[in-house]
Amino acid sequence: MSSTTTTSTDGMGPHGRDGYAARPAAGPGASFWLAPVTAATWRQFGFALSSLPLAVVGFAFVVTFFAAGLGLAITALGLPLSALLLTGARGLGALERHRARTLLGAELSGPAPVRPRRPGFWGGCTARLADPAGWKAALYQVVMLPWSILSFVLPTVFLTVGWALTLYPTYHWVFHRYLGWPGLRVADFSTDTSHYQYYISSPWQIAGVSVLGIAFLYLAALLVRAVNGVTRAAVQGLLSAR
Repeated sequence: MSSTTTTSTDGMGPHGRDGYAARPAAGPGASFWLAPVTAATWRQFGFALSSLPLAVVGFAFVVTFFAAGLGLAITALGLPLSALLLTGARGLGALERHRARTLLGAELSGPAPVRPRRPGFWGGCTARLADPAGWKAALYQVVMLPWSILSFVLPTVFLTVGWALTLYPTYHWVFHRYLGWPGLRVADFSTDTSHYQYYISSPWQIAGVSVLGIAFLYLAALLVRAVNGVTRAAVQGLLSAR
């Protein structure tokens, strides 16, 4: 019996340069009918919803340090501040890769570490400023803020509306007991001769609202995967090793 030993040729090991293993992604074999309630879908929602606060922090950090470094470029403080900007951007990029691995199942490896050519503090600063990965990580924090807002709002709206409609049969009684309505009022308007009020009150209407809510949940599951796909592509393009 013979055995074969496989060794890594890129120096990264089985977990990539960042040292984290990727979570297996939910493949096409995952049941479509269980999509709104699977753990993979909830990880997708977790990624989308947590992206906005992290994007705000990253954007504020990059813009603040970039402006400070640029404003102090004529002094000795400008270079260290710019180097700190790129160091922090790399750290935020590592966090994004970790999130993409654990929540989206993406297989990503980080860029090679910065290796100063000259010793000392200033040698480290100049090496940071010449680091393409650091600049791409800073660019990622800037350009992804608008997309993070969109990827937060759309899935949240569909998910909230979906569950509110799906669970309507469980709280239909509230309108009759506390408001005196036969059900949820969906229209209330008047014409010159008449006043119209429409309620969701019959069993068929209640069931129809619940079915509509389930449709929203399926759309939310598809939508969150779509918006996360764009974010994943940006992480691969700007934050991972080529």
